[in-house]
Amino acid sequence: MPRRHIRVTDVPLRAAFAALRTELGVPSDFPPEVTAEAQRVPDPKGYEDATDIPLFTIDPPASTDLDQAMHLSRRGTGYRLRYAIADVAAFVVPGGLLDAEAHRRVMTLYFPDTRIPLHPPVLSEGAASLLPDQVRPAALWTIDLDAEGRTTAADVRRALVRSRAKLDYEGVQRAIDSGTAEEPLELLRVVGELRERLEVERGGISLRIPEQEIAERDGTYELSYRAPLPADGWNAQISLLTGMAAADLMLGYGTGVLRTLPAAPDGAVGRLRRTAPALHIDWPHHVSYAALVRSLDPRNPHHAAFLQECTTLLRGAGYTVFRDGVLPSLTTHAAVAAPYAHCTAPLRRLVDRYASEICLAAVAGEPVPDWVLAALEALPREMTEGGRLAAKAERECVDLVEAALLKDRVGEVFEGCVVDIDEDRPTVGTVQLETPAVMGRIDGEDLSLGERLRVKVVQSDPGTSKVRFAPA
Repeated sequence: MPRRHIRVTDVPLRAAFAALRTELGVPSDFPPEVTAEAQRVPDPKGYEDATDIPLFTIDPPASTDLDQAMHLSRRGTGYRLRYAIADVAAFVVPGGLLDAEAHRRVMTLYFPDTRIPLHPPVLSEGAASLLPDQVRPAALWTIDLDAEGRTTAADVRRALVRSRAKLDYEGVQRAIDSGTAEEPLELLRVVGELRERLEVERGGISLRIPEQEIAERDGTYELSYRAPLPADGWNAQISLLTGMAAADLMLGYGTGVLRTLPAAPDGAVGRLRRTAPALHIDWPHHVSYAALVRSLDPRNPHHAAFLQECTTLLRGAGYTVFRDGVLPSLTTHAAVAAPYAHCTAPLRRLVDRYASEICLAAVAGEPVPDWVLAALEALPREMTEGGRLAAKAERECVDLVEAALLKDRVGEVFEGCVVDIDEDRPTVGTVQLETPAVMGRIDGEDLSLGERLRVKVVQSDPGTSKVRFAPA
């Protein structure tokens, strides 16, 4: 889970991000031979024709790597979801150059100024992307729900699909709020809200973390927020629903790869409780962590800062492989509160291609392809290593952005909150400012977790030094 969603509009910061990519050894352009292989035309043999389904996509306006397209309809007293996932395997030759490059990259890396894709753009933003009015190969899910939104049946097959419209979150929200949305789009709200209620019932948690934008104005930097819309959450519920269906299919089949997360230790939740008062979060003892998170408003800066702290409870997530009917001891994801698998973003995440193949085999009653089985054992390690690089890039980007925000305010004093303390050095820790929501290291006196204190900015130089505070 990202600690920040950040966009920048500033040229000097873009140069710093480019230097960071070089420092981290982030892959750059694709070799010509890989791009050439990505232009392979898939064989449509064996694909059902589902181009009559009026699918639509929901993504940010500028997105062109479209993994999912959906259609929702009523079915008796319940609902039917048709969910098309880009069939990347149709374009990738197992063991080929494109396959090897994908295993080297593992996932798309997101920087505030750009993204470094998992697959060549000719594939991820072209031939495999579910762009409107284009026939594309897909893994097409059909998931039936009852009147309460519970899954009653799930099926996935290879099919040729054609999306009818590329929608964005704000436009979807306007159409639904104004009552002008057609039924398939209006049902996104209906089904999304049903699934949100079921999430509460099973104890799941979705963190609504706002996107931050930093812009240069009149020689200084300003920070603004975009809180997620209800439509963001409804769309996420469709992906979660499909990932849960995939996990159930693989568990029943006896072979698969799950996204797992153990329950957070009591000490981690206690740490958040001690931090909450300093961020002006009222957390009564009788209120659970899940209930508190659902009550927070990401448009409130204090709530937004606390939601970002909540991502610490997601540490420890990983991928668990199982085979031949021998199920692992941990099959659930604590935040989802159910078995769950990553399968809906194969253009941007390596593991999803393999999860899709296993689900397709399970439904067809066929053996898992040999190339999938051969790669399974190494997948958790590959995904972990790719995740570490993504997390390091994210941390460094946040440090750059926060240093830019305070670069002209060295010597100024701010109100802050201690959100972390080094285990072996009680005088060293991390402070988060109330406004702007910047974090930095502090050294100088005994600290208490959750303590509110006044700090002075003593260092902040983007690209050279990270933000550091001293007691004021």
